[in-house]
Amino acid sequence: MLVVKLVALGLPDVIVRWTGAFLRERRQRVKIGDALSNWLQMPAGMPQGSHFGPLTFVILIDELQPGCLTHKYVDDTTMTEFLSMSAVNSMQSLVDELVHQATDTGMIVNGQKTKEVLIGSVLKDPPPSFSLSGAPVDRVTVFKLLGVHVASDLKWSHHVDAITSKAARVHFLKQLKRSGAGRDDLLCFYGTVIRPVLEYACPVWHTSLTAAQMKVLESLQRRALCIIYEDGDYMLSLIRAGFDTLEARREQLTERFFRRSVLPEMSGLHYLLPSKRDVSVTSRLRHARTLELLKCRTVKFRHSFIPYCLDHYV
Repeated sequence: MLVVKLVALGLPDVIVRWTGAFLRERRQRVKIGDALSNWLQMPAGMPQGSHFGPLTFVILIDELQPGCLTHKYVDDTTMTEFLSMSAVNSMQSLVDELVHQATDTGMIVNGQKTKEVLIGSVLKDPPPSFSLSGAPVDRVTVFKLLGVHVASDLKWSHHVDAITSKAARVHFLKQLKRSGAGRDDLLCFYGTVIRPVLEYACPVWHTSLTAAQMKVLESLQRRALCIIYEDGDYMLSLIRAGFDTLEARREQLTERFFRRSVLPEMSGLHYLLPSKRDVSVTSRLRHARTLELLKCRTVKFRHSFIPYCLDHYV
């Protein structure tokens, strides 16, 4: 299957033949103590730890192209269907198509890890749930997508609760300090182990946080610096450590991500931006916006990533 795909992509013949030679007639056996099992011929699969594995996997999942908006990241696939009030739900046929494509590629869709979530006004009149290979799929109100907890109401209370619970390892700072770790080591531990948990994927959710949620996140850094410096003055501790507040860091990370990964025309996320304004108009203005502003009918949408960045960084 992989060789057929490589040929279809038009790769040079030497690459195709090298790939076939690398994978063909591979064998494996198990060793427990001094005992060895018999050799077993491998009909499929990639040697574990091979740098070639992730690349060939991406080539294979390229075949998964159901007739809806689909986002794939390694072995995670997210299918999205937009429904108007009078539209008919076609997710069942789309899922069946995905399963068929996966089967043809030699892969299996894990039904136990597959979840369905309804977002928006469709909750008032929910469509029927769908099944995967005959087994019903769980319909949930919160699901974890690449480490981010997304709720059906698009609020971030569940995600904030999850990361604050995970960042409770601030307690380890006390143990390290009791063990004689120096202040620089404690700062290094906080900056490499605890703070990344509080900032992971923050461009997605930072702009929609409430004041109370920001306060909860900031309190964790305040607590950590209080352990390190034994000083109740948070701002003075920030200066000593050379740190910014978590809110300021999230703002910087959000702006950097927007400018590096969304604004450039070659970026894969550039399509999310509205069209550019007419040059004949912007050239006559002193401080003209180059991009059209999005019409935001709700506060929730106005505080989401793209409208927020257009309003603050463009």
